[in-house]
Amino acid sequence: MTATTDAATGSRSGAAASEGRRASPFARFASTVAATAGRPATFAVACAVIVVWAVSGPIFGWSDTWQLVINTGTTIVTFLMVFVIQNAQNRDGMAIQVKLDELIHATRDARDRLVGIEHQDASVVERLEAEIEASARAQSRRGREDEAR
Repeated sequence: MTATTDAATGSRSGAAASEGRRASPFARFASTVAATAGRPATFAVACAVIVVWAVSGPIFGWSDTWQLVINTGTTIVTFLMVFVIQNAQNRDGMAIQVKLDELIHATRDARDRLVGIEHQDASVVERLEAEIEASARAQSRRGREDEAR
C-alpha cells in the first residue's frame, strides 16, 4: 500500500498516514516536547528563569538552598530531556532509514544489499563505503574522459 499526498491540503493518506495516527502516547509527547524545546521562545523562557534566579540571589542571601534550586531544576530537566529528545531522534532516524531503503529498493541500478546496512557490523559498512567511493571515482573519471573526447 502506498501513501499519497493531497496537493491542495498537504495531507497524507494511505499506510504512512494511518500508521502515524497510531503513535504511542509517549511518542506523541516526545515529539511535542522536542519540537517545543527547539523553539526560540523556549530558549527565551529558559534564559528568563536563569535571570530571575540570579536576580533573586541577594534576596535569599546567596544561600545554599538558593543554589540548590537551580542545580536541582536544571539537572532534572536535563535528565528528562535526554530521554525525550533521544526518543524523537530515534524515530526520525528510523523513518529516514525506511525512506532510504525504499529508494534503494525502487532504483533499478541500486545495490539491494544496502537495504538494512545500518544493522551490519561497522567493518561491513566501512568496506561497502570504500567500494561505493571507488565506484564513484571510477565513474567520475569515465565521465571526464568521455567529455574530453
